[in-house]
Amino acid sequence: MNILILNGAPAGDNSITLQTMLYIQKFFPEHHYEQLNVGQRIKAIERDFSGAQAKLEQAELIVFCYPVYTFLVPSQLHRFIELIKEHGVSLEGKYATQVSTSKHFYDITAHEFIRENCADLKMKVLRGLSADMEDLLQKKGQKEALEFFRHVLWSVEKGRSETVCLPAPGTGALSPATLPETEAHKSSQKSIALVTDLEEGNEALPMMVERFMRVSPYPVRLVNLHDFPFSGGCLGCFHCASDGTCIYQDGFDRFLRENIQEADATVYAYTIRDHSMGYRFKLYDDRQFCNGHRTVTMGKPVGYLIDGHLSAEPNLQTLMEARAQVGGNYLAGIACNEADTDREIDALAAELEYAVGKDFQQPANFYGVGGMKIFRDLIFTMQGMMREDHRFYKSHGFYDFPQKRKGMILGMYLVGAMLNNEKLNRKIGANMTKGMLMPYQSVIEKAKPEKNRLKKPDKRFG
Repeated sequence: MNILILNGAPAGDNSITLQTMLYIQKFFPEHHYEQLNVGQRIKAIERDFSGAQAKLEQAELIVFCYPVYTFLVPSQLHRFIELIKEHGVSLEGKYATQVSTSKHFYDITAHEFIRENCADLKMKVLRGLSADMEDLLQKKGQKEALEFFRHVLWSVEKGRSETVCLPAPGTGALSPATLPETEAHKSSQKSIALVTDLEEGNEALPMMVERFMRVSPYPVRLVNLHDFPFSGGCLGCFHCASDGTCIYQDGFDRFLRENIQEADATVYAYTIRDHSMGYRFKLYDDRQFCNGHRTVTMGKPVGYLIDGHLSAEPNLQTLMEARAQVGGNYLAGIACNEADTDREIDALAAELEYAVGKDFQQPANFYGVGGMKIFRDLIFTMQGMMREDHRFYKSHGFYDFPQKRKGMILGMYLVGAMLNNEKLNRKIGANMTKGMLMPYQSVIEKAKPEKNRLKKPDKRFG
């Protein structure tokens, strides 16, 4: 079988992810393998796609091989997928699978992104391998890699493939935004950064942006990513790990901090492309690694203006919520132009006014708690290299390891001993739950509402 490995890592042959496929090749030498370093050569491929197209057309099985970058694939591989579609390459009926390495931080959204785009191309999708960066160094990881590929080959032989259950693509007409009759009075005390990728030919998104800028009670600073001269996508070189300075000389790290991160809230405005925010936003996301794993905008709310059928994009919805949760940003709202666009935009502006004015925050859910625990353990282990991240995590109390809660652990040993004693267990009985409630009841009893928060009932509502 002709197997094409699309190496999406910017490091090319030096990619850790690629080593898994090189290891697999040694055990299945009867197949013909081709390797295309799309992550490293994306600019050359943009200039001349013919060579890449020939390899794609010759392949019977295509393996997307990449490190997970900020919830998805690297921007370079994202761009390559765009190029496949732009050049109308027919991959219908070909098999596709994927191999990723990461610390399992939202590898699920990255894998789903590949599955969705392969489904667009009418490929036969096979479940991929999501490996830890160090798995190949362990016997268990080596065994899992071989079993994964053995299953892939068996699936191809038997003509089996996954069913990618995507919602039906939106077909209804989108509702265009209109301009308000009056513009909201602007309070100069706060500001909002509106990051977008406006380009010629798109009329819907600019109108949504314009309405939001007019109804927002705070001044809005428009940042169009098409105007910034990106030198390229994140290289994963870790040059920024020690002092936060990017190896590129295009000034993005300074641009990011001065034009976006200093605002009191951020709104992202985009048109849905390829089940994502589009390549340019992915480029922007990846280049934010100059901040490492530091949640530098923690506490600042975010919102979205979206042109397109968001209801048909569950993975994209997950991604937006997860980004806000991990970053410690209250998700103030998502205004989409599927229906009643003006009302949704106005509601987003009002919610941002409240969140910014009241410093409103909510506790993290599973997306935020789980994601930050992965980062916590990663940075603690790699603190010698990721010095800026380590300083940030230490100063913000992110090293909340449960092993340090010695009092709680000892208390649980005591409770466990009591429960294992039949006599004590019978005496305690239903009092156990009452005992658990005591600390909470104490909090309620001591609670004293501030007088200035007490308001007279609104007579309009009885």
